[in-house]
Amino acid sequence: MQAGLPFDRAMTNEEPWLYFVRHRTARRYIMRVDGDGRVRVTIPRGGSRAEADDFIGRHSSWIQEQRDRPRSEPVAPSDLRRLRQLAGEQLTPRLLELAATLGLVVTKVSIRNQRLRWGSCGPNGHICLNWRLMNMPSWVRDYVLIHELMHLKRQDHSPAYWRLVAGVCPGYEAARNWLRAHGRRLV
Repeated sequence: MQAGLPFDRAMTNEEPWLYFVRHRTARRYIMRVDGDGRVRVTIPRGGSRAEADDFIGRHSSWIQEQRDRPRSEPVAPSDLRRLRQLAGEQLTPRLLELAATLGLVVTKVSIRNQRLRWGSCGPNGHICLNWRLMNMPSWVRDYVLIHELMHLKRQDHSPAYWRLVAGVCPGYEAARNWLRAHGRRLV
């Protein structure tokens, strides 16, 4: 470990800002900073705690930078319920409107509390949307809806898939850039 950094001693689960999880299907070490500033380190199958400590040491400046960033205020339960209700009232009709315009059939729409995805599309036509889409500009939200709708045509992210997206949403790169820059604050 690098001396002089706040992570220069062996980490234990007693550290209030750090915790470890083992994941049997993980292939690499992964770090995430939770909304409360705690650092989650995923140890892959066959990984060790000593390697996890080394991984933390190599990425200590990134950890500190992430923990120093201002976090969004937690959403009150009543606000959360209202946002989820609004998501159902607004996202579902907009998705179905776009689907009809594009000649696509959506079999089911679900509004979910997803932590790592804005949406998903199953091969059966079931589209799941994250209620947090309500916290972003409508043009970015439409990109996410179109992104999921294009999965009704292709269930991958191949160049052919991105050509489909570009055909319907020519400025999709700007929306993707907005999500990269601001999306984590909405989660």
